[in-house]
Formats: sequence, structure tokens, C-alpha cells
Amino acid sequence: MPRVLRILNRFNLGGPTLNATYLTKYLAPDFETLLIGGQHCDSEKNSDYILRDEGINFTTLVEMKRAIGLNNDIKAYRKLCQIIREFKPDIVHTHAAKAGALGRMAASHLNVPVIIHTFHGHVFDAYFNKVTSSVYKNIERYLASKSTKIIAISENQKMELCEIHKICAPEKVEVIPLGIDLCKFKEDKVIKRQNFRKVYNLDDDEIAIGIIGRLVPIKNHDLFLNSFKRIKDSTNKKIRAFIIGDGEMKEHLKELSSKLNLDYLNTKGIPQNREKASVTFTSWIKEVDYVLAGLDIVAMTSLNEGTPVSLIEAQAACKAIVTTDVGGVKNVVVPNETALLVPNNDLDAFTQSMKLLIESDDLRNKFAQNSCSQVLKDKFSYERLCNDMRKLYFRLLDENK
Repeated sequence: MPRVLRILNRFNLGGPTLNATYLTKYLAPDFETLLIGGQHCDSEKNSDYILRDEGINFTTLVEMKRAIGLNNDIKAYRKLCQIIREFKPDIVHTHAAKAGALGRMAASHLNVPVIIHTFHGHVFDAYFNKVTSSVYKNIERYLASKSTKIIAISENQKMELCEIHKICAPEKVEVIPLGIDLCKFKEDKVIKRQNFRKVYNLDDDEIAIGIIGRLVPIKNHDLFLNSFKRIKDSTNKKIRAFIIGDGEMKEHLKELSSKLNLDYLNTKGIPQNREKASVTFTSWIKEVDYVLAGLDIVAMTSLNEGTPVSLIEAQAACKAIVTTDVGGVKNVVVPNETALLVPNNDLDAFTQSMKLLIESDDLRNKFAQNSCSQVLKDKFSYERLCNDMRKLYFRLLDENK
């Protein structure tokens, strides 16, 4: 049985952890997998529970941290080399930047037959200045030369990697979209919606707009709040905003809400005394299917994205979407059928599009119905992901014989 060493930056809530979970579980018994993740960040939601719920064993490499630190990075590299010597993998598959750098260097040093790296996103846009971005690009070009195959999670991401950032030749890149378990989003939707709206004291005629994800600069929640403020001051519809997630920008976003004269609640769990406000900070909610059932519109304002899981889940839950047109978004939604796409960080355009979905019940319902398409569910199913990856693994192993 071929052995796979799978290495992630860390087990935070999002696509990489979900993909690692399904690939580890469902590629067995064809492949034996050892799963390694770095140290969890306090500012992010720890998603160890996803792995535990699926009965998956994993190892945390505490020296592999999000921030660059020479001492810890050297220790993490040495430990990965030790793990490779002991486990003797046929394939090392890394996910995201830090794991990709340390894991591929260790695998190359020890002559692992097949080395694969998945870009779940990239840091070449909107993260750093041009000089720093150039340094990271050169590092990724070197690492790509040590890789058997690079996996992009969308056609758009492949284009960016190969044509814009020149990381590697197109023939080295395989496109394998994310895959997740979407079944729960169509189960008990009416009951889940009633429960969510009861907990957050939402009236039947109130339109709930939610944005789901880490509260970090790249997600650009400022755009969401500024747009919501403009719409609230100009519409006759009753609207409320829900910011689902947590992170380093939370205090800033609360201050911004105050500056915009938006009353807000900061809750963890059930709000007390059936309080309600224009904006509710819910922190992380594990049951995202329950959240999506209760919302009417899902927004995303990111400056950069790989393949946004929140938008895949929103469509599985049959919700209308308004989003910035960044990264792999176009490969996830169906423009003007399930989602309105607007230019990156364009307040006027975002406000206009979100207001259109708010004020047109017919358009909002049409987008919601389109989102329920079985084609979208099949495209992003974990079964498809595992089948694609299984075929790729066997092909690369055969080519290496």
C-alpha cells in the first residue's frame, strides 16, 4: 500500500483542513496517510474537532508556526526530515505556504519519489508590498522546481500561477477543485432556519445578510460594514448584518460600527434577553449549516481568495450571494445566476449589488433557486475530490517507476 505524508500549515477552519480530512479518510485503503499540521493560531478557530469527528489521527508539529521564525522553522524542517525517514512515504503532499516550503524542502532532500503541493490560495496579491511579494515568488519558483506536480484549486488560480506570477509551466499544474460534504446543507433546512432566527430574534420580514470567515485584513470586512451602512440609510427594507467569525480585526470592526452609528451586539452563544441590533458579531459558530439556513444573503468582500468554501456552502444551502470578483470566485459561483460579482474593493458597486438583492425579492429568490443546482453540488463534492486525487496519485507513482 503506498504511503502518503500529508502536511498542512495548521488545522484552522477552512478548505485545507476539510480537504485533508476527506483525503485522509476516503483514500484509504488504497493509500496509508500520515497527517501532520502546524501549531494552531490563537486568532483563528481551531478545527481539530473536524478531524476528531471523522475518527482521523493526526500529529501537531508545534515548531511549525504561521509566522516566519528562523529557529522554529529549522526545528520544524528537521522534525519533518525525521518523520520522512521513519515513515518512508511514497508521496509527500503539502498544503499552503509554510507547510509547502518546509515539507517540500525536506522531501526533496530525502529523495521522496513524488512531491505534490496544493495552492489553496497564494500570498502574491494584497498581502505584501512588491518587493516582499517578489521574494516569495522566487521562493515558490524554486520550490516548484522540486515538485513533481502543483495542484491549483481552480482554472483561474492556474492562470494566475502560470501566466501572471510565472511560478511554473502550465504542464506542471493539475486543476483539482476543492471537495466538501454538502449533504448537511439540504437537511432540515426549515427547522434550522426557524432555530437560527429565533435565537437571534429575527422577524419574518427582516432580511439577514451574513459574512463568514476570519476577521483579518485580507477579508476586508470594512467594505461590508460601509456598504451595509449606506444601504440601511437608504432602503425601506428591514435588514440586519451578521458577522460570523473571529480574529485580529474584531475590535477594529466594532469601532468602525460605532463610527458608522451602527448599533451592534457582540455575542458568543445565545444573545441574552432576546437583544437585537443592526450588526451582530457571533464569533465562530461550528454549525455553519444552521447559520446559512437562517440567512437570506451571503456576502464576501475579500481582497484575494483561492476557492472560498463559504460560497460553495452558501450555494449548497440555496442562498443568494454578492461577492468581490477575486481569485477563484468565478470558478465557484455562476455570475449573474447564483451571485452578483463586483470589482475588488469597490464600495459603490458592492453597495449597489447588495441593495439590488435586498430590495428585489424575486431576484433574491431566483438566485437562491439557481444555487440549489445539483451540478454545483457534484462539482464540489468530496467524492469527486477523492476520485480525482486517487487517479493523480496512481498516475504519478506509475510514471516514477
